[in-house]
Amino acid sequence: MTTTEATPEPTAETPAETEAVEAAALPWADVHAEHFKMLRLAPLATDRATGARPLRFVQFGYAERHSSHQSLLRMVIQLPSQRVRREQNHLDIWVDHDKHRVHFGPGNSLEIEPANRGLGRFLVAQGAAWAKKKWSHYRVDGVDLANKDALNEATRLRRDHFLRIQGFDVAYADVQHLKGNVQPGKVSDVLDSWNTEKVQFVEILEAAQMLQQAEHNLAEQEVKLRKEEEKVTKFKREDSGLRFTITCLVAFTVFQAGLLIWIATHR
Repeated sequence: MTTTEATPEPTAETPAETEAVEAAALPWADVHAEHFKMLRLAPLATDRATGARPLRFVQFGYAERHSSHQSLLRMVIQLPSQRVRREQNHLDIWVDHDKHRVHFGPGNSLEIEPANRGLGRFLVAQGAAWAKKKWSHYRVDGVDLANKDALNEATRLRRDHFLRIQGFDVAYADVQHLKGNVQPGKVSDVLDSWNTEKVQFVEILEAAQMLQQAEHNLAEQEVKLRKEEEKVTKFKREDSGLRFTITCLVAFTVFQAGLLIWIATHR
């Protein structure tokens, strides 16, 4: 992608530089999400590693801040009736306008709950789309990947697939694939798309229509249930009548048998 603005020469980011960026005093520490949208997580087949994946609705919140030196996009995923740890469901996109750099944070691991539902790709895609609007020629900082994610091979492969499919370059310094890092790149290289079959925006009118349809379906089910209950009550009444009739017939049969025996023995 060409641009008329000057692009800084690519420089390899060392772990020390990345830590310096994270450790630097940054503004807007107390910023919380200010705008909210509803997301629908489509029901998926049960996964061997992460378990059941039913239909769920979650809230996507975000806030922006800008100054002449820095910009921030803070994003969170909020779950109804469920609290998560501070470091979970949280992604910041920091933009340094002086150095023409973009940093994904906080930390070196994106922890999402519920896992394996497409929310990680969604957050990264939202951040990439936001940064591309004005700063597609900026550099994305490299970062060392968390070692804990590499302890399980399936987890590591899932993480690497997630990063590479979003346009990041993952490299390893050892054959055991324990010391991994994301190589520096351009903002324009990060994809701003996600799996829309897994994660979908739900607009207010659409949500209202879904609630209305759910209420309509519930009313229909109540009518069907009432009819079935009436049938059961009717069957119970008929069953009670049949039981009474059978009891009377048995009693009459026993009486007749007794009467016949008495007549036969008294001739």
